[in-house]
Amino acid sequence: MDEETRLIRAGLHAEELARTVGPPIQKGSTVLLPNAAALYDDDAFVTYGRKGLASHTALTHALAQMEGAAGACLYPSGLAALTGAMLAVLEAGDEVLVADCIYNPTRRFCDKVLARYGVAVRYFDPEQSPEALVGEASDKVRLIVLESPGSLTLEMQDLARIAELARQRGILTMADNTWGAGYLFKPLEHGIDISVQALTKYVGGHSDVFMGSACARDERLFRRLDDGIMHLGWAVSPEDAYQMLRGLRTLPTRLERQGASALKVAAWLQAQDEVAEVLFPALPGARHHHLWKRDWRGACGLFSVVLKPASAHAVDALLDALSLFGLGFSWGGFESLAISCDPQLNKRRLRKDYGGPLVRFHIGLEHPDDLIADLRIGLDAYRIAARAP
Repeated sequence: MDEETRLIRAGLHAEELARTVGPPIQKGSTVLLPNAAALYDDDAFVTYGRKGLASHTALTHALAQMEGAAGACLYPSGLAALTGAMLAVLEAGDEVLVADCIYNPTRRFCDKVLARYGVAVRYFDPEQSPEALVGEASDKVRLIVLESPGSLTLEMQDLARIAELARQRGILTMADNTWGAGYLFKPLEHGIDISVQALTKYVGGHSDVFMGSACARDERLFRRLDDGIMHLGWAVSPEDAYQMLRGLRTLPTRLERQGASALKVAAWLQAQDEVAEVLFPALPGARHHHLWKRDWRGACGLFSVVLKPASAHAVDALLDALSLFGLGFSWGGFESLAISCDPQLNKRRLRKDYGGPLVRFHIGLEHPDDLIADLRIGLDAYRIAARAP
C-alpha cells in the first residue's frame, strides 16, 4: 500500500486496552460496524458516537443504579434534561401543571416554548395539598412537574402522595431532584415517573461541567425519553461524561460534609437578630421539616434566609461585604455562594410575602466556622445599611 493509505490505516487495530479504574474516553463521531448486516440494525449497535460510547455508558449505568431506574438519559445541561423530558412525553392539546417554585429557566421554557406547540401550562402553589392538586386537574392534564424543595424558597411537596393520586388518574409525574442529587432523595422509589437533575450541580461538584440527566422507572417511559434524545439530537462529550462519573464517585462524601456544614451555619443564622426566618427543611423547626425527616436521608448545602425588613441597598451591602461567599447563581460545587432572590420571585404567578428580603446561600467545603465569621461581617453591613437614611 502507498504511504498515504498506510498512514490512514495506522493504529486502527489497537491492542486490547489496559484495565483502569475508570472507563476509556472514546472520541469518535463514526462508529465502525462489524459487518454489512449491522449497518441498519439499530437495536444491536451504536451507529454514531453521539449516542454515547464507553464513558457515557458507564455514567448512565451508574446513574440508573443510584436512582433505581430502568435507564438514564444524558443531556448537555440540566435545563436541557428538563425541557427534553417534557418534550418527550407531551403532545399538542395536553396540559401540564407546574409547581410555582420551579427553576426560572424551566418557567421560561414553559411560557415561551410549550405554548407555541399547543401545550397549556398552569402553575400551582407548591404548598397546595396533593388531594387538591390532583383532584382539581382537568382531564387534559398529562404531566405534573414538581420541584421539592424549591431552589429559592425551599417549599416541599409530598411527592409520594402526589405520585399515588396522579397514577390513579393516568397522569405522569416528573420531579426536578437537583437538590437531592439522586442520592439524598430518590423520587422513583416514591412513585415519581421521571426523575430529573442538573448533574452540573452536585454530581459534577466542581462548577466546571454542564450536564443533565433524566431517569425513568418504567422501561417504556425510559425508551420514550431515549427516543426523544435521538430525535432532537442531544449529545454530551465523552470528556464531560467522564468528568461527571468522576464526580459521582465522591458525591456521598461531599454531600455529607456540605450538609453538616449547612446545618451548622443555618442554625447559627437562625439565632441572629437580623434574620427573621431560615428556609431549610433539614433544620429542626423549619417549614416542611416533617416531610424532609420522613423521606430524606440527608441535606445538601443550599438554603435561604428571610432577613428582617430593609432596603435592597442593605441586601447589596450584605453581599458585597462577604469575602468567602462568591456571588453566583449556580450551586452544588465545592465553593460557597450567595445571591439575592427577590428579583426572581417577581416572575412567579402566585406571589407570597415572606416578610423581608430573601437571600440564598450555598455552603461549600470551607470550614463552617470561617463561613460564619464571614456572614457576621455581612450581617453587620446589612444592619448598618438598614439604619442609614
